[in-house]
Amino acid sequence: MQRKIYYPKRIPLFKLVEKIKLWPSRGGVLHGIKTFEVRSSSYAFVTTHCNKQMVIRNSKNSHAARWLRNKWHAKTCEKCRIPQWKIEKYSVTVFKSGRFSSFLYQQSGGEDSEPAG
Repeated sequence: MQRKIYYPKRIPLFKLVEKIKLWPSRGGVLHGIKTFEVRSSSYAFVTTHCNKQMVIRNSKNSHAARWLRNKWHAKTCEKCRIPQWKIEKYSVTVFKSGRFSSFLYQQSGGEDSEPAG
């Protein structure tokens, strides 16, 4: 069994998506992200491995943010070919409340270690 990975529960959506490189569609299909470009503080442009392009909004309470935090998905995209190890790593990820200054520091260009839980 893999070690649990802890992430803060209420981090901005862009930081979460940049880290895990997965995106849940409205239909419950989990896509792998090929490119992620932040266009402004509130919008980003995402291209999936199956070449779907979308503009996403940075919201902690959005449909996608809730689905990512709760690890909900109906199935994975067959065209994106998300590796099994990535799905397993995603499934053991834990989102919890609390202070995670090391995660925010890491995202802003600090050291590359994972936050302690």
